[in-house]
Order: sequence, then structure tokens, then C-alpha cells
Amino acid sequence: MPPDILLVRFSAMGDILLMTPLLRALRQRHPEARITVVTRAVFAPLLDRNPRVTEVIGWAPGRSLRELGAALGRRAFTHRLDLHGGLRSRMLRWYAGGRWSGYPKHRVARTVLIKTRRNFYRDLRPVAERYFDAARGLDVRPDGGPLEFFLAAPALAAGGEFLARNGLGVTRQLLALAPGAAHFTKRWPPHHWKALVRLLIAGGNDVVLVGGPADRELCGAMAAAGGERVVSAAGKFNIPGTAALLKRARALVSGDTGVMHLATAVGTPVVALFGPTVEAFGFSPYHAKAAVLQRELPCRPCSSHGTAACPLKHHRCLQDLQPDQVLEALRRLPR
Repeated sequence: MPPDILLVRFSAMGDILLMTPLLRALRQRHPEARITVVTRAVFAPLLDRNPRVTEVIGWAPGRSLRELGAALGRRAFTHRLDLHGGLRSRMLRWYAGGRWSGYPKHRVARTVLIKTRRNFYRDLRPVAERYFDAARGLDVRPDGGPLEFFLAAPALAAGGEFLARNGLGVTRQLLALAPGAAHFTKRWPPHHWKALVRLLIAGGNDVVLVGGPADRELCGAMAAAGGERVVSAAGKFNIPGTAALLKRARALVSGDTGVMHLATAVGTPVVALFGPTVEAFGFSPYHAKAAVLQRELPCRPCSSHGTAACPLKHHRCLQDLQPDQVLEALRRLPR
């Protein structure tokens, strides 16, 4: 009988996209398997067109986890994989019952590295490959391929229409910038972004700024300062629409964010700016055409996800990364 596999990962964008190599391997090894993914409803579009997945269950905060767990418990899954490893997924496991497997999050090594700068990481695999440990009973291995995001024709058309309407990417190379991040310490300073925009425009490029509703003000100010060759799409597109813009770009410049992973999932090269986080955590661009720019400082890493303020009040990890360094990294990116 083909396996009936349940995978749980509630958030966030990058973590869910990092599941896609495992989903691909599961489908290739078990073509007849039923593969169900539970995630937050807001992130369901990351997977709902993925041909490796049979069903995506979108959970909205406020909906009863007990009811969701009970519904899952009535299904005869042969394998249950917890790829979240947090309180919410542990509660769901309790309500659903059955045997579950997980993967190593290395919380102790991560905390020690942040608090003492002593590196006890022995497992240097990216998170995308650590996920495979949860599927150890399913005989799958990483295939060396990239993350995946599957775009529908309407999203591609909407992205193309937006760019054409604004005259971007017609005769000039299009570059995408994602200046936003959930936490302040992951954000490259606005004056650096504005300087980079000036360099890119002077070099004959067009620029599209991408992000969510929270990034509208920042991206709007950058677009206003950059002139007609710079347009903000922040808050104007959903996940597939943003992915469509990224796919049409020559490259993306971004912090350590979900948009960085979305770009790699549609095959767009990336220059990633790492500040408070480090590659040892396992979230650098996965099997992608990418350059990671970072400063080797004794205060790094200072957090696992970024914080509202620099603990030392200087934010040198990103302040010290200069626009001309980013420009040079863009020039060196493979096509």
C-alpha cells in the first residue's frame, strides 16, 4: 500500500519553501503516495500548486488546534512528520495522536553560539537537508536540486503587465530589491538601499522593489527618491504575484528573509545580506546562484531571527556592508 504522509510546518515563508526538496524526493521515491501538508493559511499559496503535494490544509490562527488535530487523528496516516518542532505543532501532535518523527533543530548549539560565540555546531547541513531526518523511514535523500515554487499563468501575466505598465525591464536589465524584514536588525539601513538604487540606475538598470504591506512606506520613499526607473510593488501583490516579479528579474538583493528563498525557488540569483544571523543556522540560499555578504564581527550572531534593536546599538553587521560591495556581488553573480 502506498504511504500516506502528513507533514506539518506552520510558518514561515522560507521554512516552508525549504521543505520543497523533501517533498520532491518523497514524490519521486513514492509516486503513488498521498502527501498532505498542514501550514498556516497565509502560506498555503507556497504549496497549493506544487505537484508533489496531494493536499494542503491551511490553518488560520483562531481556529481550534484541537479540532484540527482530531480531524487529522481520524485519518490513517502511515507517516507523520513534524517539521515545525514548536509548541503549536507539539499541541497538534497531542490532539492528533499517533507516532511522529522530527528533525534536529540544534537549539542548544544555536543558543550557545548566540550567548557565548562558542560554536558547537557539528551538523553543518542546511535546514532543507535536516528535514530529511524526519523522513528517515521513507528511504529518501537530498537530490542536490533547488527549492521549488510553481507559478500559474495568471500570476506570471499579472507580473508582466505590472512591469510593462511601468516601463520596467523592456530595454534595460531588471533588478529586484527587498529592503524589508520582520525585525529591525535584519534590515540593511535605508541610506544604503537608496545609495544602491542610485548606483543601479546609473549603471543602466531598472529596479522593482518588492515586499509586503508593512514595507509600503519604506519602498515608496525609495521609489520616490530613485526616479522613474524605480517602482515599488510592495503590498500590491500576493505571494505568487511577488514570485512572478522575481522570476522576471536578473537578480534580487535581500536580507536573510523569506523573499530571498522565494527568489531562489523561481530560479532568480540572489545577493543575500546577513547581519544578526549566520549561515551555521542553516538558512542561507539553498543550491542557488547566490552570494552571501556578511561581516565577521565578534558580536555575531546576536539572535536567531533578528530583534527590534541592535544589542550594542551600532548595527555594524549591516551598517558596514557598503553599496559598492553589493554592486560588485551583483556583477559577479552567474547567469
